[in-house]
Amino acid sequence: MDITRHNAGPRMSQIVEHGDLIYLAGQVGRGPDMTSQTKDMLASVDRLLASVGSSKSRVLSAQVWVADMALFGEMNAVWDAWIDPKNPPARACVEAKLATPDFLVEVMVTAAKG
Repeated sequence: MDITRHNAGPRMSQIVEHGDLIYLAGQVGRGPDMTSQTKDMLASVDRLLASVGSSKSRVLSAQVWVADMALFGEMNAVWDAWIDPKNPPARACVEAKLATPDFLVEVMVTAAKG
């Protein structure tokens, strides 16, 4: 099977396609708080999936990292409004120190084509 890399840079690709699977690089959002960062982050996921013919209803799994579990509820409120309730993915969420203190949340998604 071929591997197709999209938006490849010297360190990573934003999207990798292999067979019927789509792998997204970790996505972060911009904004002053967890709600705005989560909305922006998930909008990036939507854009990237759409660019390769997929959507949030095809997400198989998601790994979510939050900088502070005290903000877990705020992230989940946005997540729950975003996710396709008929097709929820497998998901893990952990607290982690992210790349910069400005980032409050990051997600990495695997999805099916289609």
